Amino acid sequence: MRATLIYGAGDVRVEDVPDPVLRAPSDAVVRVLRSCVCGSDLWPYASREATEQGQRIGHEFLGVVEDAGAEVTTVKAGDLVVAPFVYSDGTCEFCRAGLHTSCRNGGNWGVRGVDGGQGEAVRVPLADGTLVKLPVAEDTALLPSLLTLSDVFATGHHAAVTAGVSERTTVTVIGDGAVGLCAVLAARRLGAERIVLMGRHRDRTDLGREFGATDVVAARGEEGIAEVRELTGGAGTHAVLECVGTKPAFETGIGVVRPGGRVSRVGVPQYSDGPIGRYVFGNNITITGGVAPARNYIEQLLPDVLEGRVEPGKVFDVTMPLDEVPAGYQAMADRKALKVLVA
Repeated sequence: MRATLIYGAGDVRVEDVPDPVLRAPSDAVVRVLRSCVCGSDLWPYASREATEQGQRIGHEFLGVVEDAGAEVTTVKAGDLVVAPFVYSDGTCEFCRAGLHTSCRNGGNWGVRGVDGGQGEAVRVPLADGTLVKLPVAEDTALLPSLLTLSDVFATGHHAAVTAGVSERTTVTVIGDGAVGLCAVLAARRLGAERIVLMGRHRDRTDLGREFGATDVVAARGEEGIAEVRELTGGAGTHAVLECVGTKPAFETGIGVVRPGGRVSRVGVPQYSDGPIGRYVFGNNITITGGVAPARNYIEQLLPDVLEGRVEPGKVFDVTMPLDEVPAGYQAMADRKALKVLVA
């Protein structure tokens, strides 16, 4: 079959690889219908050290079960399923607590002999704990929105939940990438009426307004902080959803949150230190967030997607076949695409 591998910075290739097969009775093999390129994939695309042997890549996919091991009971051949961006057993103490990303037996796609999601098929370890059956046909027009449950919509939801977003909170979302826009959608879904989106790409912030943003701030740094403060009467917002992962974005979050508020970080951090000193302490600011346990959220979010109350699939603005995925990476790196759907 064909699958995507990364060899180094700027070097993504689609190559022939062995077809996946069941290796354990808890495995399933899924024929991929839709996958995509994630903003977090751009970090290794920008900086990965060159290697002679490529590594499988991609962690968002949905498809049809082709085969299932003898121990798999929740899905069967022919089922349409979505996979969260990590696999998990669903039974350990962390999974039972809703923290599937810390599963004792789980792991990441594309490492240690596990397939990546950007390919024609994937061997799914721990299928019962990982896969979620979708009650629609494989030709449904909902596939793009259903795919966002694997990562970006679930991650935006995680940002909103951990920041305590409700109808009583004002919200700032930092970042107009796919996760940031999904965070806007998630905050609106939870009832927030005032949502400030900080982003400077007009086509993206227009979608953000469609998703529920009431204000857009294009300025960055101190100027952007001052503008958000002005919009909120000097107080700042109750919740900040930081969806970028850079230190300046985190600093902006601290600058726009109100005393007693929460800054939720869901952008993969590209820094190891940040402003958590006396200002944060003195103003009772909570720093929260982290990697989203998407598996815990899929069933919560699924009904709204199925019934059309939300359309997170609108974040996909470019669709490419698998063999053109390298161009998709470059398009996203050049900000010519918001999020590339592989179909």
